[in-house]
Amino acid sequence: MPILITVDELASRLAPGAPDGRTVVLDVRWTLAQPDGSGAYRNGHIPGAVYVDLDTELADHDVVGAGRHPLPSEASLTTAMRRWGLHDGDTVVVVDDLGNQSAARAWWLLRHAGFGDVRLLDGALGAWRAAGHPLETGEVVPEPGDATARYGGMPVLDIDGAGALPDHGVLLDVRAAERYRGEVEPIDPRAGHIPGARSAPTATTLDADGRFLPAEVLRAQYAELGAVPGADVAAYCGSGVTGAHAVAALAIAGVDAALFPGSWSQWSNDASRPAATGGEPG
Repeated sequence: MPILITVDELASRLAPGAPDGRTVVLDVRWTLAQPDGSGAYRNGHIPGAVYVDLDTELADHDVVGAGRHPLPSEASLTTAMRRWGLHDGDTVVVVDDLGNQSAARAWWLLRHAGFGDVRLLDGALGAWRAAGHPLETGEVVPEPGDATARYGGMPVLDIDGAGALPDHGVLLDVRAAERYRGEVEPIDPRAGHIPGARSAPTATTLDADGRFLPAEVLRAQYAELGAVPGADVAAYCGSGVTGAHAVAALAIAGVDAALFPGSWSQWSNDASRPAATGGEPG
């Protein structure tokens, strides 16, 4: 199943009378500095796009001890999917204004929930604007859908699995390199990385316009870290958001990878877990 869709392909799908079936656009505007992206969404979004609140709909903060963005339950994601108007058989395109770094969380969760055709908009909202396609303002409230989340579509690692993976596979830490090295830690209680993890910052997978690098470039980058087809590979970040972006980038490169959703926010809060520092896996 394709992972990316271009802005022109999406515009064609959204045009009146398009023959390709129903396409639903989800706007997952979110950043650490501004987690509520609803205002930016209302000020201008792809026509017909439904706003998705990453913090409340793509995470369950009632879960304790599983990091800053614990996965939502199947039931709560089902409720959200139906609010978004999703039906089985829809094509879903997820978009943000952050190079797909937050939209990938929705991409991964929908794939994990068994939804078949989910795409990331290559270049995100910036590419849509640059191509001259229109935006609309206000809020879209769709008719409720009937889709149901059934987890199991994507591989997931728990905290013990993440700690053990470097012994036989490749664990990628996709945070900024200085956080990996333990030089700074602006969010979580301890600095450093999971022992044995290799540094693969999210920024190295995108070009200057926020598009994923070509598949062959990604494939070569990941191969240098040992992440090749057939290897046991997983990714983590700070709280499981950009880790999902890495899973998408690896898929574009032809490498299947698991996600450790708890990521460094879960690991660093467990005093029994060791932390490595410096530029080497440790």
